[in-house]
Amino acid sequence: MNLPVGTAHRKASDDAAEPMPAGCTNFKLRQLTRRVTQHFDRIVAPAGLKTTQYSLLSHIERLGPVSPGELARAMTMDASTLTRNLKPLIKLGWAELGPGVNGRSRVVTATAAGRAKRAEAARQWKRAQLDLNARLGNATVAHLHDMLEECLALLEPGAESVDG
Repeated sequence: MNLPVGTAHRKASDDAAEPMPAGCTNFKLRQLTRRVTQHFDRIVAPAGLKTTQYSLLSHIERLGPVSPGELARAMTMDASTLTRNLKPLIKLGWAELGPGVNGRSRVVTATAAGRAKRAEAARQWKRAQLDLNARLGNATVAHLHDMLEECLALLEPGAESVDG
């Protein structure tokens, strides 16, 4: 019997083999994420951006002007991580933090230089995505995206848990 890597089988009461996870899901996902990030970083690097910077700049451009809190929620990251990742973009002149609708709020926007840098990196990003699709196969990537979307929805805060 050919089993997918990382699965074990257990006999169900009706004698049908039921796939069971083997190993730590968190570790396996982190391994895959590191490998995919390395792939994208290697191809996008000539544009002068890391994948985290490209993603952040893309979100700022798409959503901006946007409050830091809204941006963090849209990217599913905590405020301190957003602040840490935003600092280099501001220092390089690709994003700016300005006044918001009242004296206590702030908004993040992409500068003209930031929009140009993101456009430059987008060409490399597309090349990285097409290369990944070719290496894994379009069907595998599409299936992976579907599975990830399903998992994200199931793990959404407030979604029902097995525990309660």
